[in-house]
Amino acid sequence: MAGRASGFGASNKRAGVLATLRAGLFALAALAGAAIAADPQTLVIGNGTEPESLDPQKATGVSAGNVLRDLYEGLTGVSPSGDIIPAAAASWQWQDDGRALRLSLRAGLRWSNGDPLTASDYAAGLRRLLDPATASGYAKLFAAIEHGSEVIAGRLPPSALGLHADDVGTLSIRLDRPMPNLLSLLAHPAASPIHPADLARPPKPDARIGNGAYRLTEWVLQSRIALARNPAYWNDRQTAIDRLIYLPTEDLNSELKRYRAGELDVTTSIPATQADWIRRTLGGELHVATYLGSYFYGLNLTRPPFAGNKPLRQALSLAIDRPVIATKVLHDLATPAWSYIPPGIRDYRPQVPEWAHWPRARREAEARRLYAAAGYSADKPVQVEIRYNTSDDHKRIAVVIAAMWKQVLGADVKLVNEEWKVFLRHRRERRDTQAFRNTWIADSDDAQGFAEILDSRHPRNDSGYADAGYDALLLEAAQASDPALRRAKLEAAERKMLDDAPILPIYFYASKHLVKPRVGGWQDNILDWHYSKDLRLSGR
Repeated sequence: MAGRASGFGASNKRAGVLATLRAGLFALAALAGAAIAADPQTLVIGNGTEPESLDPQKATGVSAGNVLRDLYEGLTGVSPSGDIIPAAAASWQWQDDGRALRLSLRAGLRWSNGDPLTASDYAAGLRRLLDPATASGYAKLFAAIEHGSEVIAGRLPPSALGLHADDVGTLSIRLDRPMPNLLSLLAHPAASPIHPADLARPPKPDARIGNGAYRLTEWVLQSRIALARNPAYWNDRQTAIDRLIYLPTEDLNSELKRYRAGELDVTTSIPATQADWIRRTLGGELHVATYLGSYFYGLNLTRPPFAGNKPLRQALSLAIDRPVIATKVLHDLATPAWSYIPPGIRDYRPQVPEWAHWPRARREAEARRLYAAAGYSADKPVQVEIRYNTSDDHKRIAVVIAAMWKQVLGADVKLVNEEWKVFLRHRRERRDTQAFRNTWIADSDDAQGFAEILDSRHPRNDSGYADAGYDALLLEAAQASDPALRRAKLEAAERKMLDDAPILPIYFYASKHLVKPRVGGWQDNILDWHYSKDLRLSGR
């Protein structure tokens, strides 16, 4: 029929229209980016994956945390150099041999809408965090609060927690056991207060009421998150930058291009393949620093081929040549990981297995022996999927590890790439995953934060690792009042876990940012936390 396209021609026409629309949108985005970058009072930040949420008690991703630290303020904070400092709380006192903490809030604190902010709002945020109805991935961080474990398990109501607002400006926290990292955890976005209106009626993201140095003004999915200075913030007079733009930048090569074009002031990272060029050309703007983060592959222990097959898991671990990944694939922007908990954590020694010191040939021979003991051979290769979220570096690492498993063991490996939110859902459901990319970034300078995500009851235990001995060691560490005993229990737990191999450590992170010369106040720190209120912008 005249005038109607059909079949292959129609598909081509639709594809052409979509391509034209996409090109137009990208052009508009570039123009918008250039206009933003031209504003001397707007800081533009590359932020990796699109945040899954900006609810402080529900968000778990690094990109969400970056934004939430601008929108909310904890009782404590982190200085530009990484030290714990007073924030909404002006001071505190430990009591009862470290089992109680009394915090005094600053006078005159207000929410971004001007309402008074009280100690009860912080208590409400912590109760919401531990309430099982919230399903927070960070609830267990605060399980040591009196009755915390019972509340998380649903055996007691959140009102039973050892939290009490003595008056509008004083919050008391009682603990079931010593919690040496409590002050650092109170700086975490998960410990943010919640406004009574938001508690009663969950708001739309752009209507949420915060208490940080900035307030949310716009969130366009997969495009931008815009923040404006919060005049109700108690220290607004010391805030120098008026506006912030966070841009999703999963494609690191595209992010680098935008940075070079002047559309970004700070990148979330750098593409490893461009590291040598960046060092030569932009060396003065490149910040590479020690960072408390582990990159590892999780193995789904609830389904084949890894359920009940420890020799196979060990074989795959020994077959990975970690130095090759750190030096050749990541261009010396990472450190090979033989342990899970990274070096540099306070009062802890990472547990390195004996085979890490073996020559490469001996590790490969042992990998093949374990592979055979697991029931596999060249005639009967294991079939494994490696699942990862969209990223050039994740893909390159997966390709290299698949090749190592093929070369050393003869494994048949398939790669599966997924969009971030789909990838997270599959990882947590544990129905479709086998081997999968995973990461843990420190929430505080403490080893237990790493160790406990592999507790059998932890909501972020995506491997489904369930070992009574490991759980018992973590509990003993949590209950220990002697720091030396606590450290010994945590180290024993890591040794046991590494032998069981529910995860395969690959490398330890370094933070990697390009920062424009006009950005003042930037300091590298082991948590890689940077509050925008501490930064300054000079003229272009």
